[in-house]
This record gives sequence, C-alpha cells and structure tokens, in this order.
Amino acid sequence: MYVCSCFGITEQQVKQHADAGACTPRQIASACKAGTDCGGCVRRIQALLGRDECPRRDVLADRSRPAAASAVTELPDAA
Repeated sequence: MYVCSCFGITEQQVKQHADAGACTPRQIASACKAGTDCGGCVRRIQALLGRDECPRRDVLADRSRPAAASAVTELPDAA
C-alpha cells in the first residue's frame, strides 16, 4: 500500500528505512523523500514508526544525560 503517492513510497519501504535506523518522519524524508512534497503522508509515517519503539532513542537519550555526580573526583586540599 502506498504511503506517499507523491513519490510512490510504500509502507514496506518506510518500514525498511525504519529498520535501518530512521526513527522520525524527518529521517524517513531524508532517506526516500516521503513527506517532503504535499505533506499529506506525514501522519501515516508517524503511525508506522510508532511511539517510543526506536532502539536508537535509548542510545541517544543516554548520550544526552549529564554525567553522574559520583564520577566527579575531588581535588586534594592544598595544605
């Protein structure tokens, strides 16, 4: 079934791009142009991608968290 009729992109193609790591409609658009012409398919692409199902989101979230306070070492007193 076609998701993007402007560029002839199917559900299967969107799923393949998602399996390859595309987690957002913008990343799908970068991979195959779906959603970049009329934009009518963007909500369908969002539905196909699901919510919080991207394995890369966990990795990206870990990278954006600040280092734990216990990782900071104290400097010795200058006596």
